[in-house]
Amino acid sequence: MKKTPVQLDGKTILVTGSPGFIGANLVLRLLKEMKSGRIVSLDNMNDYYDPSLKEYRLGLIEAAAKESPAGHVFIRGSIADKGLIDRIFEEYQPSVVVNLAAQAGVRYSIDHPDVYIESNLIGFFNILEACRHSYDEGRTGVEHLVYASSSSVYGGNKKVPFSTDDPVDHPVSLYAATKKSNELLAHSYSKLYDIPSTGLRFFTVYGPAGRPDMFYFSATQNLVAGQTIRIFNYGNCKRAFTYVDDIVEGVLRVMKGAPEKAVGEDGLPVPPYAVYNIGGGTPENLLDYISTLQEELVRAEVLPKDYDFEAHRELVPMQAGDVPVTYADSEALARDYGFTPSIGIREGLRKFAEWYKAYYKA
Repeated sequence: MKKTPVQLDGKTILVTGSPGFIGANLVLRLLKEMKSGRIVSLDNMNDYYDPSLKEYRLGLIEAAAKESPAGHVFIRGSIADKGLIDRIFEEYQPSVVVNLAAQAGVRYSIDHPDVYIESNLIGFFNILEACRHSYDEGRTGVEHLVYASSSSVYGGNKKVPFSTDDPVDHPVSLYAATKKSNELLAHSYSKLYDIPSTGLRFFTVYGPAGRPDMFYFSATQNLVAGQTIRIFNYGNCKRAFTYVDDIVEGVLRVMKGAPEKAVGEDGLPVPPYAVYNIGGGTPENLLDYISTLQEELVRAEVLPKDYDFEAHRELVPMQAGDVPVTYADSEALARDYGFTPSIGIREGLRKFAEWYKAYYKA
């Protein structure tokens, strides 16, 4: 698909979910590279996981903003608050919108469906409506909407690697259903209102200051506490683990290239719409990933050299909502944006272990 270049310098960029894991790393990268312009970031700072971790990331952003030629504004609020979203768009008139705010987690969605509807559906609808009205009265409006989808949309697909050309009509969790819904909503708004939009299906993102509900983080905390870690499907899982720096590089490149607007034979807009996978190349066996994590935790002195890992492992059946394998076909991302994730699990888990040691020691 042809792309329209989008210049970021001198523009206002809205990043929702900014103190979240991916959002914080993206804002830090933008503050480092932008020579002018402004970043407006938004989050409700909920307690889905330890809010102090979000406050820590926000502190990193505020410190970086003091050294950046680009301005930064943080707004505490929810994308489900339509009035707030409308006011933000009216006051700041963002040129690029990156919607990363969402209720995450497959397992949490089983018992807490309401928060997924509120954030992932109502909240995303509010973002789309604000993008739609950004063109009112002849304004330039939003040049590119980039939003987070998830590898969870592939559900129990047997064909691997997962391609964006594959059908994804049978989600196995509510979380996955909301993410597929985001893609469908974005497509309809792109068609109806000519909004350039790109969805990104993230594959198992990890790294320093990540989400504590993700396996590598929760396993570390359990091991440090002398508790047992549960390994689902008896360890017979494979994942396309993706280090956060690779994710941010991919998001940044996508931001700079919006799907090109065009008119079809019927005289109506051809939807300027695209979806890409962002995931590590070869899927890693979960047990190998765990072994590497353990080695790096010992190396960083988070755990002692004589730690009895076997005594703290429990192999259990697959949990509802999980899938045995995720495997990203990122060929389209490489073709259109010249980028393929490349950071290996050894390097990524080493950086996490070192961060964990420094953060919790402090």
